[in-house]
Amino acid sequence: CKVIIKKGSHRTEHSGRISEKERKKGYVLACRTTPESDLEVLVPEESRLGGIEILTEAAKAKRLAGLYTPAEEIEEEHPHKTGPKIFKHGPLSTKIFLELSPPSMDDNPSDTERLFREIRKGRDIPVMQIGLANIKKLPRLLRESNWKITVTLGNRNGTTEVVLIEPGNHSKKNLGIALDIGTTTIVAYLIDLTTQKVLGAKASYNPQVDFGEDVISRIIYAEKEKGLEKLHHAVIDTINMLTYSLTKEQDLTLDDVTAVMCAGNTTMTHLLLKIDPTYIRKDPYIPAVNFMPVIRAAEAGIKVHPRGLLSCLPSIGSYVGGDITSGILASGMDNTKELSLFIDLGTNGEVVLGNREYFMACSTSAGPCFEGGGLSAGIRAMKGAIQGVSIKKKTLSLETIGGVPPKGICGSGAIDALSVFMENKIIDRSGKIKESAVCKIKEEGKVKRIVLADKPDSGTGKDISIDENDIKNIIHSKGAIYTGIETLLKESGFKKSDLKHVFIAGGLGTSLNIRSAINIGLLPDLPEEKFEFLGNTSIIGAKMSILSSEAMEKAHSIASKITYIDLSTNPAFMNNYSAALFLPHTDIDLFPSVKEIL
Repeated sequence: CKVIIKKGSHRTEHSGRISEKERKKGYVLACRTTPESDLEVLVPEESRLGGIEILTEAAKAKRLAGLYTPAEEIEEEHPHKTGPKIFKHGPLSTKIFLELSPPSMDDNPSDTERLFREIRKGRDIPVMQIGLANIKKLPRLLRESNWKITVTLGNRNGTTEVVLIEPGNHSKKNLGIALDIGTTTIVAYLIDLTTQKVLGAKASYNPQVDFGEDVISRIIYAEKEKGLEKLHHAVIDTINMLTYSLTKEQDLTLDDVTAVMCAGNTTMTHLLLKIDPTYIRKDPYIPAVNFMPVIRAAEAGIKVHPRGLLSCLPSIGSYVGGDITSGILASGMDNTKELSLFIDLGTNGEVVLGNREYFMACSTSAGPCFEGGGLSAGIRAMKGAIQGVSIKKKTLSLETIGGVPPKGICGSGAIDALSVFMENKIIDRSGKIKESAVCKIKEEGKVKRIVLADKPDSGTGKDISIDENDIKNIIHSKGAIYTGIETLLKESGFKKSDLKHVFIAGGLGTSLNIRSAINIGLLPDLPEEKFEFLGNTSIIGAKMSILSSEAMEKAHSIASKITYIDLSTNPAFMNNYSAALFLPHTDIDLFPSVKEIL
């Protein structure tokens, strides 16, 4: 949130994120600045929000070639589709057209019993319920529609509920919203629940970042007066904006949406539902709920049909949530006896080890580096972000998203940079910057920085650099992830050589250079063919679950058999973590392929 105050009086708190040189030019952190008069503020290019990348590189390339529409790109992105070969199609809400026979002296059950009888024809529905509001309007609606109606059935906590009754045939217009509520980004899919097609997709930054970058800071803010209400409304308002935009583009209305499926970490789910998250961060770290029952979306403030349903993927523990359950479901690692590793390279850095028999999970609190946070020139994966760095023939080359001049560096670019700089002896294994004939090195105070792009070549009019503090932050983040992996393997009695598959999730996973990640010690030294990118598995699992009750049942089964390992109380974690704060590791023999190139 760096901005430049051009005119006006203000007070600002000191921050190490603002250099002395920037301070003299009027830079301040907006979050730490209080206006004392009208201000004229310049938001520099590197601080502006850009479009969020939610598509795979392959999909984007095909779109540029005009091969298909944006909605079809989403289908291309999914490694698993909900269908007969995986899960039986049975969405959270279903619309069916019924033609009831009118009552007579010989056939005289009540209108409600007549409706239930017709619904059950050819369907295995042992338990059914209907609300008072629907019963009140049923007699007139049946007769005025000439006994031809559309009924929306909802799968609500094992019971089939008559959610909505409409006159005439509206069975072809049944929509759902799948949501990934991330700490940094919110993604929404508009899905045709009948055809299983994604009609559109949109993403937005999670505005809760204004109240804190990570879940702990947001929990602390929620404890303040009206803090929980502000955090709740921040996420709900964004969801409603995305949902309205998606339906409007398809010439549909919010009333056409009858089901919402949400995947998010435990804290995000609590804030979505306006549940006090205070005790998630206090010993013994207990959430209010892991397996949330299906409720009306309106109860949470989501603007879809007033009787539409909201379901949430089950959480596992305080710091491993429904987004990870969703990821395991999407990966299919619960369907094989082979040992697999699932890594979500986001702020919380969750790691899961297991197979169809059992799972162990932990949260490494990796920090925001892999999403562009915590870096002096860090930005999210947006147009102008450096996502690849290489040195060929003693020349530094950059790859940016969109192929435009660089505005900053995102997580994958930072990982690439460290690997390349270490391999070319520009930094040592502790992360200290040395001299280089390839890169321009500058020093401010006692901190050295490597210039990736000079002012004339950047998209911001400023140098784009990585300094020693940035390198330290990346080393701490990669050390946390690697030590989490190491801890789970040790706790379960396995070695890294026992791993058959390593699934990588998160926005960074679509552009991560595996070789670079191994080189810096983020990922274990294994053959590259064992690694598989899955992209945003949180939204993929949410889509699968809204389209299939079997998939949701599987998600509940997955969450029930996961053992959560609390790293903060694990005695070996801190010692192993300290050993991982080196490139690639203090014990270089753990990375034989890296040892060969150093």
